[in-house]
Amino acid sequence: MVGQADAEWGEIVVAFVVGDGLSAAALDATCLEHIARFKRPKRYRFVDSLPKNNYGKVLKTALREMLNQGERPC
Repeated sequence: MVGQADAEWGEIVVAFVVGDGLSAAALDATCLEHIARFKRPKRYRFVDSLPKNNYGKVLKTALREMLNQGERPC
């Protein structure tokens, strides 16, 4: 999950999801069952894979850049 600038809220949470057969509605319902409504992501981006460094850590800076440019992550 990363933050994205938003005019109304200041910043919103965007979740990057890897996998097929998932829908934003199903993910939202699962989040509502397990976490508070205000903590759930406002948007979901479905991707094939997450950008990682040599140690296997997710590169959140790359995800933020892709959100700002409107590109689809690798």
